[in-house]
Amino acid sequence: MLSPSANLTKKAFSRVALVGKYQVDGMQERLSELAKLVTGLGCQVFIESGTADHLGLTNYPTKGIDAFTNEIDLVVVLGGDGTMLGIARQLAGSNVPLVGINMGRLGYMTDIPIQSVQDILPKMIAGDYEADTRTLLDAIVLRNGKEINRALALNDVVVNRSGISGMVELAVRVNGSFMYNQRSDGLIVSTPTGSTAYALSVGGPILHPRVAGILLAPIAPHSLSNRPIVLPPDVTISIEVVEGKQTIVNFDMQSQTDLQVGDSIEVSQSDKFISLLHPRAHSDYQTLREKLHWNEYPSTF
Repeated sequence: MLSPSANLTKKAFSRVALVGKYQVDGMQERLSELAKLVTGLGCQVFIESGTADHLGLTNYPTKGIDAFTNEIDLVVVLGGDGTMLGIARQLAGSNVPLVGINMGRLGYMTDIPIQSVQDILPKMIAGDYEADTRTLLDAIVLRNGKEINRALALNDVVVNRSGISGMVELAVRVNGSFMYNQRSDGLIVSTPTGSTAYALSVGGPILHPRVAGILLAPIAPHSLSNRPIVLPPDVTISIEVVEGKQTIVNFDMQSQTDLQVGDSIEVSQSDKFISLLHPRAHSDYQTLREKLHWNEYPSTF
């Protein structure tokens, strides 16, 4: 059973909302324990309404995510990076910070192990934390010059073929200047946060979260001279579908729009951002070592 590790009277956050990946076994018990822990710190606890409905949690008041702005001081996400992505997009621009607790596998954004919650979370709620601002992408899908969809992405916007179709041909322009026509399986437009996601698997560079830039990474390009490139953060990238059946555009791999030849996607850095909170002395490099299985420091260090 989780319990406060110390009687901390100082609070940086008074109204705390809990969000859980309700499909995970044992989530109801974990969230109940977490709610008890946070309540014991003197905070008012709310359960996100969708989480409460799916898990049948009735012991605490609920709030919908659309009511978090100005009514919630901190959101604690229990799950994985995928859960964090979905919540972060909805809270982008709200100035409500997020804390991520992972349920087993280390996450890049959900970096607090569930086993360490009772020691770490009370300190963070008391104000002992590090804040990390993350940028998002704003993507507009155009057909015949008219907007048919608009979405935010914290990780990436991906234009790609479906699993059974052939290569797609994409015409890419940056601030209206033609860059190239690319034949490939697709193209990833990524934030620094997303550089450790899909873009990493296709050979893209890892960008530190504080690097200002937008990453373009081709997926299995026909020409090996098509390489990943990092662009300035103030550009607008236009991707036109020149050729290719069953082409789609994904936003954080959690929603998508079917595309036709002639459609274009305009991607730019959003003016919205999110704030992630980490334990004091958090290290992005330690996270990379553990997630990517890099060698640790030599024993003599």
